[in-house]
Amino acid sequence: MSEPLVIVGNGMATARLVDELSRRALGRYAIAVVGAEPRLAYNRVLLSSVLAKEVAPAEIELRSADWWRTRGVTLLYGRQAVSIDPSLRRLRLDGGATLPYTRLVLATGSQPIRLDAPGMGLAGVMTFRDLADVTAMEAAVARHRNVVVIGGGLLGLEAAYGLAIAGANVSVVHLMDRLMERQLDARAAAMLKHEVEGRGIAVHLNAQTTAIRGRGRVEAVTLEDGRNLAADLVVVAAGIRPSVDLARTADLDINRGIVVDDHLQTSRPGIFAIGECAEHRGVCYGLVEPAYEQARVLAEHLAGAPAAYQGSAIAANLKVAGVSVYSAGDFLGGAGSEAIVFSDPGLGLYKKLVLRDGRLTGAVLFGDTSDGLWYLDLIRSGAAVAAFRDDLAFGPPPVQRRAA
Repeated sequence: MSEPLVIVGNGMATARLVDELSRRALGRYAIAVVGAEPRLAYNRVLLSSVLAKEVAPAEIELRSADWWRTRGVTLLYGRQAVSIDPSLRRLRLDGGATLPYTRLVLATGSQPIRLDAPGMGLAGVMTFRDLADVTAMEAAVARHRNVVVIGGGLLGLEAAYGLAIAGANVSVVHLMDRLMERQLDARAAAMLKHEVEGRGIAVHLNAQTTAIRGRGRVEAVTLEDGRNLAADLVVVAAGIRPSVDLARTADLDINRGIVVDDHLQTSRPGIFAIGECAEHRGVCYGLVEPAYEQARVLAEHLAGAPAAYQGSAIAANLKVAGVSVYSAGDFLGGAGSEAIVFSDPGLGLYKKLVLRDGRLTGAVLFGDTSDGLWYLDLIRSGAAVAAFRDDLAFGPPPVQRRAA
């Protein structure tokens, strides 16, 4: 008889977990997936493409309803999980229904951070996190053309690009001294700023939002230096925080995220967490690839195979405002490291490779990211690169390129 396995959260991590588990232990578990959004799992990375009308919402759907059905999965989407009873091993849903489980996986993702500033409750202030937000932004930008996006990280730039393509006049307000400071060094960030501004988007760095002003509806964004940016629509993309409210009902250990061990198990036996809501060895990744790695390891563990998650070498392979950027590992370097830099501003290309003790430890690529996975393999393996150090900036040797 199949064991009841319940997964809370119907996103990218869950889709990958079900896929991995079906390859290893199809039929071992009776799987139920509970998702708050009223739709099938979709690729959140492509939300800006939907906003820019480069793809249709249906095109970012990860798997069809038939795919889930053939894997024996019961989908309960548009339903909110409200509490966990670990002693009875039951999950309670809104409306009072409960689901029994022998294994419970929390893949609840994250939620947008809302600023602690006056005016956040005004009409015309919204976040950018899911398809419902995209629909709301599409409706708003059809009537309101002056948009301020608060946040110059990936989400903020995605929103800004999509809104600009939709015809809005967009300004980006960012607290830090460069765009995407978690993924790019100063030089790559400056190149990105140039590209973003070339698409008609104004960028304000070192700019702290102190208030959102308006009478009933937003009219302006006030910055710490006293400037007021006219706005009839404000998109807050100032970061995310792990969604841990459900975990609190089971009294799980929580720091920033839900604390998990190397088996992705929480502080209670039989309850696991993966993706943006999980904190492993003090790290909440907030990226897709670590979530996929966690899904693979958990699937192996649930299938009875020896598996342990050792953490992820952080890598980001992104297309921002139409420009390809890539970063991996310790791309900033520091004392004891050295950097190999290749730059061609005329072609919009930049490559920085960070080495320590004869090994590649970090990389930033701008414009051409085709060699990113090769550099990531070198970072993860810790392989010595002295034998080909002089050619490292030019990517893998021709033999390896043909094999790839």
